[in-house]
Amino acid sequence: MADEAKAKGNAAFSSGDYAAAVRHFSDAIALSPDNHVLYSNRSASYASLKKYSDALADAKKTVELKPDWSKGYSRLGAAHLGLSQYDDAIAAYKKGLEIDPNNEPLKYGLADAQAAASRARSAPANPFGDAFSGPEMWARLTADPTTRVYLQQPDFVKMMQDIQKDPNKLNLYLKDQRVMQAIGVLLNVKIRTPTDDADMPESSSPSPSPSPSPSPSERKRAAEAEPPRQPEPEPEPEPMDLSEEEKDKKLRKAEAQKQKEAGNAAYKKKDFDTAIHYYSKALELDDEDISYLTNRAAVYLEMGKYEECIKDCDKAVERGRELRSDFKMIARALTRKGTALVKMAKSSKDFEPAIETFQKALTEHRNPDTLKKLNEAEKAKKDLEQQEYFDPNLADEEREKGNEYFKQQKYPEAVRHYTESLRRNPKDPRTYSNRAACYTKLGAMPEGLKDAEKCIELDPTFVKGYTRKGAVQFFMKEYDKALETYKEGLKHDPNNQELLDGIGRCVQQINKASRGDLSPEELKERQAKAMQDPEIQNILQDPVMRQVCIHLCAFCTSNM
Repeated sequence: MADEAKAKGNAAFSSGDYAAAVRHFSDAIALSPDNHVLYSNRSASYASLKKYSDALADAKKTVELKPDWSKGYSRLGAAHLGLSQYDDAIAAYKKGLEIDPNNEPLKYGLADAQAAASRARSAPANPFGDAFSGPEMWARLTADPTTRVYLQQPDFVKMMQDIQKDPNKLNLYLKDQRVMQAIGVLLNVKIRTPTDDADMPESSSPSPSPSPSPSPSERKRAAEAEPPRQPEPEPEPEPMDLSEEEKDKKLRKAEAQKQKEAGNAAYKKKDFDTAIHYYSKALELDDEDISYLTNRAAVYLEMGKYEECIKDCDKAVERGRELRSDFKMIARALTRKGTALVKMAKSSKDFEPAIETFQKALTEHRNPDTLKKLNEAEKAKKDLEQQEYFDPNLADEEREKGNEYFKQQKYPEAVRHYTESLRRNPKDPRTYSNRAACYTKLGAMPEGLKDAEKCIELDPTFVKGYTRKGAVQFFMKEYDKALETYKEGLKHDPNNQELLDGIGRCVQQINKASRGDLSPEELKERQAKAMQDPEIQNILQDPVMRQVCIHLCAFCTSNM
């Protein structure tokens, strides 16, 4: 039951339904509370939901149950990192690397935690607190009637998004009166702008004496006489002055994009050397865009230069994490690396790093193409494992051991050796035939029938397969089916005595039933088997046939 709940949790996590994954893993934990893997999986699910406190509790439980398991420390570090507990995260990742020094996820996690800690230490104090953080900023700006109008202006929205990402950029936009108005709303402070001063009366003017309030009719006439007031136009934002360094950087980025476009054109023409030249030039001009690395990696992949492809992908991932690049770009780099590793794989073991890389890519971004590549790599690994395990000589040795145990009537031991023989050589019909005989002796008729049918499938001329199948069907008292099986076997060996004897036994039982020479127990058993026959069930479900049966029963009862 716990394994079933765990499988459901894994499936939900793979499909991105993290809340369902938490539920299934919780069900599994209730059934198996000491299973460290379940806590680890639920911790990952909580982290995906950004419930880092819950993820931390499960990660601590994982490490408590299995302190020598490196993945537990990976979960612990991720939870601490999500809670901005950088020193604790670094300590957790380092502890995991002590157990498994070559663990790539732990290395990446440690690099992330150290980078985050460095940024936190070097970040200047923010005098505005959390005014620009989270969705609350947009809610406040929407609630205020003045700033609500600004939200319809794309340039204002862009400025506020830049400030929200990096509050240090506020100084770049202080000349814009709309930004100043937004700051006042967010800090709950009245900030006077030139527009406000123009609307205010002169302080030196004498205060007018109060006048009697106009009557409703006077107010109506005044309103009709006064022309409608036109809204004052919003001031245009002043252009930003760029330093020489910023101008140069902007020009270099623009030139890098041109080089990238030229590389793309060359790639489409299969001119790979030229494409690499352009992508490399773009990378020299701008090292803050990892797409140049991933594109060059794609070219190396097409050229069969898999080592160079992997190096570029690793650089892209490392640089992307430093720059906090889009997770989709990092996932793309990891997917390309996994593809290169698959191309280089020569044994089942070689597929393991490729599978791990695809899995890491999926944690960054759930991409159907990456998932397809992962499934293909897992299947290829399994197929290679079977090929590597294939050994006809060892299979024959195991089959002979099974035969010896069969002669000693030690059928479970015989089954074990026959099974190992089939793992070594899954195409030998003799082993299926022998294991079918064992299953028959053990009373495991469905398993025996399955092996006999597999034997016939592998070699339709192998008569033993028909005798095994017929014997199983005979023991299951399916005499008509057994008779057909024996007859089919005679087509390949008309003089086979086992088949002829089997036919004789089947005919004897069928004749016995037709004469009514069955005991009450045999009759009851045959009736039960008949009721299980799909054709009879279909007949009984027909309304007309049901009426016929009712009348027959009534007729038989009246004549008794």
